[in-house]
Amino acid sequence: MPADRAQVLRQVLDVAAMRAAEAALIADGTPAQDLMEIAGRALGEWARRLGAGRPVTVLCGPGNNGGDGYVAARHLMEHGVPVTVIAAREAATPEAMTARALYKGEVHAPGALARGGVLLDCLFGSGLSRALPDDLFSLLTGLAEQHALLIAADLPSGIEADSGAVLNPGLPAFDLTVALGAWKHAHYAMPAAPLMGALRLVDIGVAAVPGAARVLQRPQITPPAADAHKYRRGLLAVVAGAMPGAALLSAEAAQRSGAGYVKLLTSERPEGVPPALVCDVSDLAALADPRIAAILVGPGLGRDAKAAVRLDAALAADRPVVIDADALTLLGPDSPGTAQRVLTPHGGEMAALEASFGLSNGGTRRARAVALAEASGAVVLLKGPDSLIAAPGGDVTVSPRASTWLSVAGSGDVLAGIIASRLAVHGDAFLAAQEGLWLHGAAARRCGPAFTAGDLAAATGYALSAALL
Repeated sequence: MPADRAQVLRQVLDVAAMRAAEAALIADGTPAQDLMEIAGRALGEWARRLGAGRPVTVLCGPGNNGGDGYVAARHLMEHGVPVTVIAAREAATPEAMTARALYKGEVHAPGALARGGVLLDCLFGSGLSRALPDDLFSLLTGLAEQHALLIAADLPSGIEADSGAVLNPGLPAFDLTVALGAWKHAHYAMPAAPLMGALRLVDIGVAAVPGAARVLQRPQITPPAADAHKYRRGLLAVVAGAMPGAALLSAEAAQRSGAGYVKLLTSERPEGVPPALVCDVSDLAALADPRIAAILVGPGLGRDAKAAVRLDAALAADRPVVIDADALTLLGPDSPGTAQRVLTPHGGEMAALEASFGLSNGGTRRARAVALAEASGAVVLLKGPDSLIAAPGGDVTVSPRASTWLSVAGSGDVLAGIIASRLAVHGDAFLAAQEGLWLHGAAARRCGPAFTAGDLAAATGYALSAALL
């Protein structure tokens, strides 16, 4: 696949943008029926492969998602796969009616008994904005109980595409969701994402959409140059606070993430400092060092007046900075400094930042992160099971689901250290946040189950090796 096409296939579209992209394809001469053939045959092929010859039940709705289902059923019949088609509602769009007419097998009413291998949900796709009516919800859940494997066409029916809201509590969990044409925000947003199972994408040829969000991808990190030295690779200053253990954890992760020199700034040397970490007891005076490429402030900082002084000193140094943990609760619109910033809030810290910057906490996580990025002038990495990154100007990167074992104390300190290290290397806040989020997830995969934050920090170097060009 050409590199430019691969980049197009990373885009994440809302419903309006997806409809416009499909309309543009049709206006350029691709018949709508041809797009349905591409999507439906791909769905049928996924059902055939996953089912490995077992019978497939296709549940068709009235719209074009249902039309995709009729095409999938025709594909399965052509390949000798036993298929049962159930029409939950009669086809109602021109393309769906044509697909229904081209399918020559029997179409059953909703009361038909079907059980066995694979259920292909083509009831509703990304256009759904209200809960399934009771009869269709019962039909879907009843069929799900009778089948071993569940595949969703575009999105499981009962999911709102733009927000990831689950419109019908109690929806079944799917084994595979096949996105049609482009990723939708629900594929990566809570609470819908865990219901999706594995994710696959069918390319129907839509063009790049300006301003579209992108899915986080493996970064392309280059090793140090042949003439590199520790300062050229980046000096990172980590400002310690009332609880130095968190800063030590961040520093360890930072040392393994590419920066050439990591220095802990503190007024007295805490216990447990490893020999490889420089501890500068000149403390905040060390921020005057012109060789500092980036600063990390927040892990273990505290929230009292002394912590506020340390935060202001770090920001006044006016170097690219990662602001994490306690520092986020002290940050306000009048904080000093103009250098690039990365903010790394979890949900509670996000609410505190919104209050400080006079923002509403309503809307999707994506919209909230974009609003904070605009108001603060900083890159915002909103952490959680559906982490995402927003930059001033509206660029958004969404993250695939990471290991749930990351829900451990200290995981955020490790993430902050990784991001700060990458920021010290090149100074690009949006890129550093993307690299850090990917490396954090890759380190978790390396650790396996039930790891500590220390294990995670130690695995960061292995994650970095997987991203090297």
